[in-house]
Amino acid sequence: MATTTSPVSTGLFSNTLFIRALGWSNLAVMFAFLANTFATFWIGLPGSSFSGGAIGIMQMLLYPVSIIIAVMLVLRSSDRTLRQDSFRISDINVFFIRAAFWIVLLIGLVDSVISFLRIEEMLLPLVGEELEKNLIRPLFRGPYVHVPLMILGIIIAMFTKTKGFHWLALLIVVAELLIVIFRFIFSYEQAFMADLVRFWYGAFFLFASAFTLLEEGHVRVDIFYAGMAEKSKGWINAIGSIFLGMTLCWTILILGMAQKTSIINSPILRFETTQSGYGLYVKYLMAGFLGVFAISMMIQFVSYLMGAVADYRGEEGKYEPNGSGAH
Repeated sequence: MATTTSPVSTGLFSNTLFIRALGWSNLAVMFAFLANTFATFWIGLPGSSFSGGAIGIMQMLLYPVSIIIAVMLVLRSSDRTLRQDSFRISDINVFFIRAAFWIVLLIGLVDSVISFLRIEEMLLPLVGEELEKNLIRPLFRGPYVHVPLMILGIIIAMFTKTKGFHWLALLIVVAELLIVIFRFIFSYEQAFMADLVRFWYGAFFLFASAFTLLEEGHVRVDIFYAGMAEKSKGWINAIGSIFLGMTLCWTILILGMAQKTSIINSPILRFETTQSGYGLYVKYLMAGFLGVFAISMMIQFVSYLMGAVADYRGEEGKYEPNGSGAH
C-alpha cells in the first residue's frame, strides 16, 4: 500500500480528502450531466430547470446530489491514498476506452460487410426485401444494428485485457493497404472503404489520447520542467490538470452536448450519415468520438491530478510509464 513519506502540512494540496473529494465530485457531476443529457434529448424529459416542474427540479438536483454522494464515499474511505484513487480511476478509464475500441471495431466490420453486400446486389437475396429496405435507413441501422454491437463490445471488454490500440493501428494499415491493392490492381474502389479508414483512424487518434496521457507520451515543452524537483513537477501537473485539462474537457462537453442542436448531440440524435448512400452509416458516431475523447480525458485528468498531488506530497508508489516517457 502506498504511504506518505514526506507529508505536506500547508498549502492548497495539504488536505488529501479535499483533493479526493474534488476529483470524485468532478466525475460525479460529469456523469450527472451525461445522464441529464440522455434523459432530456433521448427520453424527452424537460431538462434541468424550475420551469420543467417536479421532473425538471429533480434533474437539476441531480448535480448537488451527485456531489454529496461523491463526498460521502470519500469520507467513508478516508484511509485510501491519492495513489490508490489515481490507479482506481485510471483502471476505470482503461475499461471505458477498451470498450470504445471494441465497439468501433465491430461496427466498422459489420457496416462494411452490409455496404459491400448492398453494392454487389447480394443483400436482397440474403435478408429479403423488407430488411434490405430497413438496413439502408439510418434510423433503423443505428438502433437495431449498431446499438446491439455496442452492447457486444462492452461485454467483450469485460472479458479481455488488451486496450486495442495496437490491433486497431494494424487494422488501419491493412484497410489502407487493401484500398491501394484493389484500386491499382483490380480497379475497384467503393466509398465504404475510405469511410472505414477514416472511422477507425478517428477512433484511434481520439480514444488513445487518455492512454497517452497516462503513459506520459504527449509532447511536452519541458525546457524548464525537465530540471525541476519532483515536488515542483507535481504542483505544475496538478494545476495544469485543473485549469487546463478539466476546463478543456468541460468546454467540449458543454458546447457539444448542452443543447439538442449542439455539434455532438445533433448528428447522434438524427443518426446522421454521409451523402454517399453506399458508404458506412457512422457519421453520427464520429461526432460522438469528440464526446468520448472529452469523457476519457476528463477521467484521466482526475487520475492525473491525484497522482500529481501525490508527487507533490512525496507519496511512494509513483506510476512508471511503460513507454519511452514524455517527449
